[in-house]
Amino acid sequence: METLEFHRSFFTFRIDTLKKQPKTVSHQPPFTLNNARIPIDCRCRITDKETETETTHEFFLGVNCKTERVGVTEDIWTTPNADFVPICSREQWLVLKAFDRAGKSVPLYPPSLGEQPERQLLDVDETFDSLRIDLTKVEGEVLETADKVVEAVLANRILNARTVIDSDRYVAVLDYPVKTINANERDMVYQTDTGPILFPDLTCDPNDLIGGMNLAFSAFNEPTWIELLLRVPTVVEGDISVHHYSKSVRLDSTNQLIAIA
Repeated sequence: METLEFHRSFFTFRIDTLKKQPKTVSHQPPFTLNNARIPIDCRCRITDKETETETTHEFFLGVNCKTERVGVTEDIWTTPNADFVPICSREQWLVLKAFDRAGKSVPLYPPSLGEQPERQLLDVDETFDSLRIDLTKVEGEVLETADKVVEAVLANRILNARTVIDSDRYVAVLDYPVKTINANERDMVYQTDTGPILFPDLTCDPNDLIGGMNLAFSAFNEPTWIELLLRVPTVVEGDISVHHYSKSVRLDSTNQLIAIA
């Protein structure tokens, strides 16, 4: 099976303020040009079964980083600081930010753009000078049995997972690296515990699919179901909430583990 080599797959967004004012920054960039290369943590392909040609939409999750000023000599981290998680297709860009509490926002730069919400969805062409998506594809071996999975884990082979979720309208195929996995060679039991991955809302219309994306950790120990732990606003005390992985969802699915050859 062809699979992605995630540690060599990236998307890179380019900001050039001499050509276009970005719409996602909360400070004046110190330089007019920056290329931000972000490793890909998950690919989600959603096929619309209701279209005549079964149109497929492709989305990519970037790794989590922190909000920063690039190239300054001090005070790199912006205040207030946020977790920064980008999700993109080739046409749209979704920024997920998480501050010290849910519901927080920051002013955009320039101030005429208003406040940046926690979920900011924009068209790529209106936001960046360019967006490049580079996928490294390699051959992988599908591990058909628990014995094979356990053997691969204990041999320190690099593993990917593929999870397929079917709904009335869509089929979603999630490909992601397996970072943490449990293995038991006595009883031949394995269990993934990995993420974050994309969790799509398969009730959305096609144009709204990226806006319905959420983050989740995934766990499965056999091929026919998966349990996901979703990142949602979670009450800490009173009216204070934070973004936390706290909502468990169990789904029928088709799961495969793939060892990179």
